[in-house]
Amino acid sequence: MFAISILAASLAAGAVDSGSQVIPKPLSEQFSYGKEFVLTSKAVIAADPRLAAQADYLASALGAPTGWDLPVKIGLKKGAILLTVDTVAAPRAEGYRLTVTPKGVTIAAHDPAGAFYGIQTLLQYFPSQIYSATRQKGIDWSVPSVVVDDAPDYPFRAMMLDAARYYYEPEYVKRFIDIMAAYKLNKLQFHFIDDCGWRMESKKYPLLTEVGAWAGEGADRLGGFYSRQDIADIIEYAAVRGVEVIPEIEFPAHFLAAIVAYPWLGCTGEIHSVPRQHFISRDLICPGKETSLTFLRDILDETVELFPSPYINIGGDEAVYSRWEECPDCQALMKREGLTKASELQGWLTNKVAGWMKERGRTVIGWEEIVLRGDVETPVTALVWHNPADSTAVSRGGRHKVILTPASHLYFDFPESGLPGEPKHATWMPPVSVEKAYTMPLEDYSPEGCVIGVQGSMWSDQFIHGTLLQDIPAINENRSMQYVEHFVMPRMLALSELAWTPKSKREWIDFHDRMGSHFNRLEAMGVNYRVPVPEVESRTVNPDGTVTFELMQNVAGATIRYTTDGTWPTRHSAVYSGPVTVDKPYKFMAINMMSPRHYSLPLMEVRDYAEYSDLGTFTAEWTEKHVPTSPTKLRTDCTGKISGNGRFIITFVPESGADRLQTSTLELYKRDELIARVERSEFEAGATYDVEVDCFEAGTPFTLVYEAVSTGGTDSQGLIFIRKAD
Repeated sequence: MFAISILAASLAAGAVDSGSQVIPKPLSEQFSYGKEFVLTSKAVIAADPRLAAQADYLASALGAPTGWDLPVKIGLKKGAILLTVDTVAAPRAEGYRLTVTPKGVTIAAHDPAGAFYGIQTLLQYFPSQIYSATRQKGIDWSVPSVVVDDAPDYPFRAMMLDAARYYYEPEYVKRFIDIMAAYKLNKLQFHFIDDCGWRMESKKYPLLTEVGAWAGEGADRLGGFYSRQDIADIIEYAAVRGVEVIPEIEFPAHFLAAIVAYPWLGCTGEIHSVPRQHFISRDLICPGKETSLTFLRDILDETVELFPSPYINIGGDEAVYSRWEECPDCQALMKREGLTKASELQGWLTNKVAGWMKERGRTVIGWEEIVLRGDVETPVTALVWHNPADSTAVSRGGRHKVILTPASHLYFDFPESGLPGEPKHATWMPPVSVEKAYTMPLEDYSPEGCVIGVQGSMWSDQFIHGTLLQDIPAINENRSMQYVEHFVMPRMLALSELAWTPKSKREWIDFHDRMGSHFNRLEAMGVNYRVPVPEVESRTVNPDGTVTFELMQNVAGATIRYTTDGTWPTRHSAVYSGPVTVDKPYKFMAINMMSPRHYSLPLMEVRDYAEYSDLGTFTAEWTEKHVPTSPTKLRTDCTGKISGNGRFIITFVPESGADRLQTSTLELYKRDELIARVERSEFEAGATYDVEVDCFEAGTPFTLVYEAVSTGGTDSQGLIFIRKAD
């Protein structure tokens, strides 16, 4: 009743909806004119016994930056900050009412998760220094008077962390959970089983981690696993923050690490090793053997024992069935069950496992293939990763539920842009901008509908395309952590609002403006993020042919630095203070700089290659610095330009310069494997090459290697294009 009376008083005093900077946007924010609440060292945190863990969390969150050891009083009904359970004030699951007046703060929550989310909103009203891990002096720890009524639109708001292809220490998994929870995401899909590693300790099958968790030997050995105690600690840590940890036991494909440990799990019994490079193994679990089914049930029973989540994820994607088609045991099983296609065997296996899990009070989740490979009778939940519009078909008339995680919008291992300088990334889909993630088609939640939520996915494939991203233990490096957070942030902010805030209240420009104030907060948290590129307010072509650029400040706290000679700006470049005029638009570049070591890619005008559209996709350019005067092998990355199997035409186009680059023999490599070669004995300027690709793998790097020379000087500039033949 206290919270309700405060709300009435607030409205009577002239409350206004001022549109704060909170992400995700609350359902209702009513600010009051007048004094603010000021946190002091004398403040007491009082809490309902059911919210003791959340009260301790709040005391810790406030204590680090303020330097105050604020007391927590459990059972006390009065304090400067009061946490209560009140299902009248907060009628919806995970909901809360936050009331701030000059006299104090009350968070009336539906449940512990609601209390935690109320805390997160409260923290966002404090100055950004509230997220610092060390004491901050001279800060006015004040919060505006406000009443917030809030609850999530969707019940399933998830991130997927791929710890199978790259092992993240338990402490980093907890850090990842912290980042999620700060923005009210509530499910972690823990992808820790795949071809490249088995990360969950098993009591019954110890070789899974003794052998299957490691790749390579000696100093080159990579891997690791989560002990049962690690998992228990992660689950407990996540629970306080409202995050449910969902294990993913991947099968029938992406199962090679288990087969390495126990070869009898596969169809052939062949001995393998855990791969250090990314590929999708064709070795699947053999459902035709009773021993394999026993293994699967044992592992799932252990998983249920470890994880309290009502969901068990079984993967199920990207299976190639050639082993099953050749396996006598699988063929015998298909005959007994009246199955005509090997793909139907996956549906049979999914049905069996879904039944087992139903007996244990669990619901199976898997990628959309689990309901597209045979008729699955037991209701399951499918992760739709192709087209969001497929959700209706995947639900099979409402029998199954759907979580949307389309690669086109919510796979965060793709870059945010196609600008030069984006870090190593997946290339089999176009970039996913923050705006694209935020504007993914998603209607308001309906309990009667098939879609129960959304998920962002952070795959670690790039870690096993070489050694560029791995940490260097000898220098205690955290390169992997920095990489993951660069790709996840700020797109996770877009995901959080997409999942939490109803469509009727989501608007891209509004979110964009609020997002600009959150980079200071991420900086204070110690969270890495991709600094957004400066944005153009106006671009004017003047009568004399010059172009004037006017920029907008889109990142609070950033300094914009720029150049006008076509070179990339640095921390030493000029500080932007107003419109800049250049003779050629491509000569103007600008960066947002948060610190001397943390800045954006440059804003630049990327050249339009429409005049060469008949030659395909622009792949690379050469300038005088690339031109050799004696025959030399040159390398050009063409990842993403080789887009599948088939014929590709590669064209070298001289554009300018007094000299001419000439080429002869050309080779195409997939990783380090030569897959095509065009032999030429003579050098030729403007040469064209025809190559055939029949072993394409998504996410795999491709490289052109060609012999080149200029018989004159090095004054030559030109372009390379690749076109897939019709």
